[in-house]
Amino acid sequence: MAANLFLYWGSGSIPCWKPMIVLAEKGISEYGNKLISFSKNEQKSDEILKLNPRGQVPTFRDGDVVVNESTAICEYLEFKFAEQGATLLPSDAATRGRVLQRMFETQNLMKTLIEGVAYLFFHNKPEEINQDELNAKKKAARTELERWEEYLKAEGTDSYIVGSQFTMADVFLFPLLAFGVRGNLNLSSFPAINAYYQRLEQRPSIQETWPPHWKEGPGTDFCSGI
Repeated sequence: MAANLFLYWGSGSIPCWKPMIVLAEKGISEYGNKLISFSKNEQKSDEILKLNPRGQVPTFRDGDVVVNESTAICEYLEFKFAEQGATLLPSDAATRGRVLQRMFETQNLMKTLIEGVAYLFFHNKPEEINQDELNAKKKAARTELERWEEYLKAEGTDSYIVGSQFTMADVFLFPLLAFGVRGNLNLSSFPAINAYYQRLEQRPSIQETWPPHWKEGPGTDFCSGI
């Protein structure tokens, strides 16, 4: 067990899922962790606030070193455990540049699909949602998904989002797609994304870290019609 490592996390949280995938890719499956309840507002507990004044998860500790923010944790883990498991940030400058670009580009999918569409359903009752606003946000999400469809087509069959190796860009992309699929996103309209999703869904690091409560039943339908 990696005794010095401790992660506070929430089930179904995209930011929390990413470092968990990185840990699994590095072959670290046993480490200190605590699953918090968002419904009980446990991310604002004194236990977490003393490590993360923002009261957010993931909150991560490696001995006396505290690293918060999902991307920072992922990059910290890749640097510290660079010699074990999968290499998620390639040493080749050109390839690393492409990986970094795709990593940060996923924020556009986060903004349109999750913050744009899903949050409308999470923060409002269905009857309170303005349909014109919803349709506009779904159109923006579809346009963004079409961009990723083209990226994957350009990479070719059986490729990842950057080349032939699983990288940090995939760590960042897959949870967003999985969140959408849980929200009834129909990937049949995006064949390259669908093939990518079906392949990565079976990857051991993703299976091992699959959000526990997602196994209990379907999520909110917010993606129909995208």
